[in-house]
Amino acid sequence: MEYVLILCFGAALFAFIAWGGRALPGERWQMMASVPLFKNPDGAWQALNLTWYGALSALAYTLATAVAVALLGSVGMGLLGLVLMVAGMLGLCIPAAKIVARLVEGKPNTLSVGGAAFVGIVVAPFVAWAVVALTGQGAVLPALAALAIAYAVGEGVGRLACLSFGCCYGRPVKTMPEPWRGIFNRWNIVFHGQTKKAAYAHELCGRELVPVQLMTAYLYCAAACLGMVFFAAASFSAAMIVPLVVTQVWRVISEFFRADYRGEQKISAYQIMAAVGVLYGLAPALLLSAHGVAVNLGHGLAALWSVPVLLLLQGVFLLVFLYTGRSSVTGSQVRFFVKEGEI
Repeated sequence: MEYVLILCFGAALFAFIAWGGRALPGERWQMMASVPLFKNPDGAWQALNLTWYGALSALAYTLATAVAVALLGSVGMGLLGLVLMVAGMLGLCIPAAKIVARLVEGKPNTLSVGGAAFVGIVVAPFVAWAVVALTGQGAVLPALAALAIAYAVGEGVGRLACLSFGCCYGRPVKTMPEPWRGIFNRWNIVFHGQTKKAAYAHELCGRELVPVQLMTAYLYCAAACLGMVFFAAASFSAAMIVPLVVTQVWRVISEFFRADYRGEQKISAYQIMAAVGVLYGLAPALLLSAHGVAVNLGHGLAALWSVPVLLLLQGVFLLVFLYTGRSSVTGSQVRFFVKEGEI
């Protein structure tokens, strides 16, 4: 039954990614809403844009949190441990996305998932050890495996947010050497709308681009599902290694397909972080053990339906949306009028 659930979960993820690849590069799917702030002298209202990037990022974080809760609950971690683990990791990684991007790229309004991932890899063993020691529940290696799988799910789905905003975009297909050009002539991304980052940063609106975001989404979600299979079989080292190695090695490789600004160096800081991160993360995966830890995914799924966990998931969505969904690089003006024919 566990493997059927994993298969269904993977199929739903892949279907969602397939839809996102078709719809999200369109202009319609960048702005979600505009909130009027103050009135201009001409009668229009200056508004704050709320983006689908923020909504999809919030969905990705929330889904990753749900996966982590289900997996951690399946190996016996109680409610206190679940809350502490999630709060500790998100509390460190969410601000790290902006801090690392500012340090590497020198831009105050940019977020870096790669930077947040590196910070997460570094602090995860310490957070897991502290939570297990404090609560006396669970074990460190299964906790790290659950976090690695949850991260792969979260970043895989989160790449759909990049499709919406037009960031993290690939190189123009015409600039690629063969055989890549032939492959990406058949499979590519075309962004529409001048407010997409690919348009205002590199004037790539309407051009066929390497679908880096889609490749990442499919690969990461596949790695997460394979990790879940190993986790269900209580092979915790493999469950941690698969998503860790796939995500970080692909981060190194995928940078060579990207056209967005990654720093001035030929080998970017994010590639170095990913390479160091995978070596660092392999140490606990190979050195720790979790003999006698049983996995019951039914218990893990039941943990998702408790009131505190549901409130936690809602809080994660709202926090991430407010943090990432308020656009600081785009603006809008709104006018209101009465529909005379509807009075």
